[in-house]
Amino acid sequence: MSADPAVVAALRVAGCVFAEDEARLIAAAARTPEQTAAMVARRSAGEPLEHVVGFAEFAGLRIGVGPGVFVPRRRTEFLARQAAALLPARGAVVLDLCCGSGAVGAFLAASAEGVELHAADVDPAAVACARGNVAAAGGKVHQGDLFAPLPAALRGRVDVLAANVPYVPSGAIGLLPAEARDHEARVALDGGADGLDVLRRVAAEARGWLAAGGSLLSETSQEQAPLALAALRAGGLAAREVTDEEMGATVVIGTRPA
Repeated sequence: MSADPAVVAALRVAGCVFAEDEARLIAAAARTPEQTAAMVARRSAGEPLEHVVGFAEFAGLRIGVGPGVFVPRRRTEFLARQAAALLPARGAVVLDLCCGSGAVGAFLAASAEGVELHAADVDPAAVACARGNVAAAGGKVHQGDLFAPLPAALRGRVDVLAANVPYVPSGAIGLLPAEARDHEARVALDGGADGLDVLRRVAAEARGWLAAGGSLLSETSQEQAPLALAALRAGGLAAREVTDEEMGATVVIGTRPA
């Protein structure tokens, strides 16, 4: 599909680096010229492209997203693939905590047979998106703070707990790109004074929810990794770090002893 020159020009004026690619996505998503004009206006005003067209590409999946919802990042595909590598061949129990759109959980459900998927987030807009994205996998989405809304029957059964928690230090929120700072929920970004407040809370409770040999995986920055590993160990988990320099991704993994 060729890009509309007028749309490309408008996006370039707004500062969109990949204007031609974005114009094609908008053309594919819009059903009428009026919708196209509205989408171009929203994108030109700085709204994330994913919010404008209603989806994000993540690890080969099309994930629905909406206004205010955290857009799954490409680097988080590294977390998702590390988690998938730890799944039992069949019948895995997966928990996608701080799930946002549910992208990680949806990927994990598609990565093995018979996955029992649970996801949770405190943000109502994120929960609405996640429910749409994990429905095909038969997953259940719970709204509430971390582990609080989960069924008690899940305790001690989780094989893989993917927790893509917010880890931006509070003082650095203002330094984020405007697309994130102005259009994604702060609760999905702000990790407290050093960025690790939420991870520490997750690590403190994770062992009680993990099955023997089950693992918690969380994305963090390379600078934060030593403190993140310490938090996992304080929670009684054997901890290690994995990185992908090309993607700029760092993941800490804490495993409950078998």
